[in-house]
Amino acid sequence: MGKHDIKIPLESVTLKGKLMIPPKATGIVVFCNCSSSCTTDPKNIQLAELLQKDNLGTLIFNLLTTTEAANCENKFNIDLLVGRLIKTTDWLLLNPANNELPIGYLGAKTGAAVAMRAAAYFGTDIKAVVSRSGRPDMVMDTLNQITAPTLLLVNGIDIPIISLNKIAYDNLVSEKEMKILPRTPAVMNEANKLKEAAEVAISWFQKYFGSKNTYSF
Repeated sequence: MGKHDIKIPLESVTLKGKLMIPPKATGIVVFCNCSSSCTTDPKNIQLAELLQKDNLGTLIFNLLTTTEAANCENKFNIDLLVGRLIKTTDWLLLNPANNELPIGYLGAKTGAAVAMRAAAYFGTDIKAVVSRSGRPDMVMDTLNQITAPTLLLVNGIDIPIISLNKIAYDNLVSEKEMKILPRTPAVMNEANKLKEAAEVAISWFQKYFGSKNTYSF
């Protein structure tokens, strides 16, 4: 597996991340989370490992520096975050390690909104988008511009988020699916819940990256 600690220089900051590409990778999934600790978050690491086992490359990087993340307003600055995701995607598209593999976005919470606006910008260069407990409603004006097949994945216990995702779903014009994971007791092992979400996301990415190794919904 090709593992690379990367640095993406922008005008005023350098973003740090981890790019991991399995030998038989069918595509690369870019994680979109609005924090400065994405690369060290245990859930992100576990989720990335699950994707890698299914031959999906992963790029986890920090959209914000530690100093920037200390200001909560930055975590909701969609324009700033989208600009950085676009530049990071440009870097990936031009990186020889990419080997012209298809690219998808996996966004969580506000990061899902960032991923969707960036997907609208790139058009067919982004092959699939998955929103995991995300807030696509934050970019409602952009949803009808997305061409990438989009999956809205929501935990059954998150009632307010389900309602917001249903509104967003109605505004999507690309191929789309909304999957509500079964309600689970609070005591259920977090690893099992994450694995369940990962399997659904993997199926979506592999389907639109062109792999036949997909799970059934």
